[in-house]
Amino acid sequence: MPQSVWKRLKETEKPIIMYGMGDGAEKIMKVMDGLGIKPKEFMASDEFVRGHSFLGYQVKKLSEIQELYDDFIIVVCFGSSLPSVTSRIYELSEKYELYAPDVPVVGGNIFDEVYAQEHDAEIKKARKLLADEKSREVFDSLIKYKLGGDINLLKSCETPLEEAESLLKIGKEETYVDLGAYNGDTVERFLKLTNKEFKEIYAVEPDYRNFSRMVRRNYALGRGIFHPINAAAWNENTQLMFRKSGGRNSSACNQYGRGAQVKVEGITVDRMLGDKKPTLIKIDVEGAEREALGGASEAISKHRPRLILSVYHRTEDIFALPLLIKEMNFGYKLYLRHHPYIPAWDTNLYCI
Repeated sequence: MPQSVWKRLKETEKPIIMYGMGDGAEKIMKVMDGLGIKPKEFMASDEFVRGHSFLGYQVKKLSEIQELYDDFIIVVCFGSSLPSVTSRIYELSEKYELYAPDVPVVGGNIFDEVYAQEHDAEIKKARKLLADEKSREVFDSLIKYKLGGDINLLKSCETPLEEAESLLKIGKEETYVDLGAYNGDTVERFLKLTNKEFKEIYAVEPDYRNFSRMVRRNYALGRGIFHPINAAAWNENTQLMFRKSGGRNSSACNQYGRGAQVKVEGITVDRMLGDKKPTLIKIDVEGAEREALGGASEAISKHRPRLILSVYHRTEDIFALPLLIKEMNFGYKLYLRHHPYIPAWDTNLYCI
């Protein structure tokens, strides 16, 4: 196992430069504060530097940082899948010591040496559940990345989304359940894969702003086959406190997220579908994947739909969710794939 990124940052004598602002930077700073690690500067891409400050630091351009310091460590504090952004980060990693620490979207556990040792048995058990060598390679790379923060480990295990989708063998008679439909982008992706030939779509999104965008984006589908539902996928039908942001990280359980808290309906897939037969379920619900699976257990046990399950919101998801699928005895083959993204977001378990 490599040294943890947190230990490296604590021991270094190089200036630590935080790259990026916002929620990700605040989370990383919180961990660093707890460990007594103090950065020297904050920087942002040139187009975002407007003479402003963040967390008491004057935000600088890279050129300004280079004038101040001969050598330094860069800590990436934001996420992106945009090729123009990720290529810039990889270019920086060739010139400087650079890390993108793995901090969870939800929850407070940090993957360090102690955490890895405490969960070693579960990690090994989950790895054995994976169905092919590619999945095991991805798993190994991600575990090392989560500990050490080395983005080259992410690049080495990337799989294009199209290649992973081929595992699903999507046809023309699909009943698609999209849990965490966001603004409709994954519904749109499904429509592209099916050439708009399908049976029904159930799109569940709790954030009302995202929900409205999703409905507008897909208004032409028609009510008989497109069922947008403004609610949160959960393990019981109840009311939940929900932190809204209008972004991807809107969540019923995101204690760090921005946005005011509102009440939303929590619904189970089993009750929502009734006697309908799902053939494909996507679960990307910002840390509530365990609850969403519990609420869909009858439909999954009975109909065996293929699953696309996000396994990156919580520190433990990469091993705990495969173990949960096994424990629920659905009889799936499990394929792990990481799609191009820094940090290790957009990592999915494809259950076939």
